[in-house]
Amino acid sequence: MIKLIHQNSSKVCAIYKGEMQLDGYTGNLTKVFWKLAEDFPTEKIIWIEEAQQNNINEEALTKVFHHNLIMASCAVKTSFFSEDIGYVDQFPFANINRSVFYPTWLMSSDIGGIYALAILKFKKEFQQISNFEYLLNAIARLGQQHGLFCYHAPQLAIKKAKKLEYKATTKDLFSFTFQFYKKARGLILLFCFVHYKKIYPLLSFTSSGLKRNFFNTEIDFTDIEVKSSKPATDNTIDVIIPTIGRPEYLLDVLEDLKGQTLLPQKVIIVEQNPDKGSTSDFNFVAEEWPFHINHIFTHQTGACNARNLALQKVTADWVFFCDDDNKFDTNLLEGCFSKIKTYGLEILVTAYRSKSEVLLYKHAKQWGTFGAGNAIIKRALLQNVKFDRALEFGYGEDMDFGMQLRNKGVDIIYHPEIEIVHLKAPMGGFRTKIIKPWEQTKPIPKPSPTVMTFMQKNYSIPQIRAYKFILWFKFYKVQDIRNPLKYKKSMQQRWEASEAWARKIANK
Repeated sequence: MIKLIHQNSSKVCAIYKGEMQLDGYTGNLTKVFWKLAEDFPTEKIIWIEEAQQNNINEEALTKVFHHNLIMASCAVKTSFFSEDIGYVDQFPFANINRSVFYPTWLMSSDIGGIYALAILKFKKEFQQISNFEYLLNAIARLGQQHGLFCYHAPQLAIKKAKKLEYKATTKDLFSFTFQFYKKARGLILLFCFVHYKKIYPLLSFTSSGLKRNFFNTEIDFTDIEVKSSKPATDNTIDVIIPTIGRPEYLLDVLEDLKGQTLLPQKVIIVEQNPDKGSTSDFNFVAEEWPFHINHIFTHQTGACNARNLALQKVTADWVFFCDDDNKFDTNLLEGCFSKIKTYGLEILVTAYRSKSEVLLYKHAKQWGTFGAGNAIIKRALLQNVKFDRALEFGYGEDMDFGMQLRNKGVDIIYHPEIEIVHLKAPMGGFRTKIIKPWEQTKPIPKPSPTVMTFMQKNYSIPQIRAYKFILWFKFYKVQDIRNPLKYKKSMQQRWEASEAWARKIANK
């Protein structure tokens, strides 16, 4: 392990390899950073602000950096980007919960680290960047898209300031936006600064617009071995399946589970039928299945309610969230646990597509949402976590569930080599049109109140503002009001109606 002690992200103060101080490294901090990675490619490079030398938690280093594709930092007193990054980025990674271990590409120069071989993957593209903090965020932002696991790790520091100083200038923010996002995001950022902050950063905007864009730059980590040092866990697993009106599909799923090389301990089925006089479509004979079936029949419909009922019955160490129209190979569960061990995971999301869809993401990566039909989770994480019934029959219950998990300090990892085919069956109550009460009012809320509820729970103010602008801009093209002033007035009324309905459903 190499420790790089610096002052204000510019001056190199000292470098240590273990207890031995290394000499001969002088000059710009970023150049020293590259040189250390070249000289010690199999070491982890830990950067430490000079004032934080006695504040670093040495015991946490091994736990945080448990495999070679992890980059993490702790903002003790300073961070680079403020929440203004939310005008550009509406993913959960851009809105950090700093009280927990949290997935994010937003890096601080106070305390942090990364494996040297991973650093070198970026040298060709980034060696001209002289600002160390900008460089760290550039590596994390691009790296996260291609399989670098990036985190805010509060356990790296013994003490942390209650309020952070943000060091990026407006020009830094615009430059970063034009370099690491699609160009249109720069225009959105400019509008948000003018409209919401009453700031006119035209010079920052114009000087950044021609900078080289790295959004589509490929980074290949496949030659870096990943083997987590976390201890192996038990692999007992229960399966939860909500179902409604699709008995033949559910039986096919049970057959796929029956053929698994690693059998589940229990399958919990929540069958729903809104007809008060109805009875179950199933009669499960215990001798036919190599696992216990816990069958719940209810007249209350809704995926949130069904999954919450099922989660109460889980007793195994892990739980597989499965849909009733999935199709998968016999080694699905065994393959999942292989990846869980390799990466030291607590949540794994599989590839999930129909037979005709192309696989878009072809490497393991941090996932920005959650899949309630294709995920495996450690049961211990589910205490005080449930699907929000305020989002029932709407939008965002999966994403909100994922945010609850992230806010407990765990990450959601996608792996393309583990795949479930989603048959997208045309039948079933999950696809029955539900008329929401707000759809019968005027003005009709825009966005949907369930979307608004999700945003109010999980977005920063800049993220909500940017979403609002993007929504209004895109919707203008598909509606009938051509007068921009009338359109703005109409959309503001619909936005306020959505906020009002969000308050109602949140208080149910």
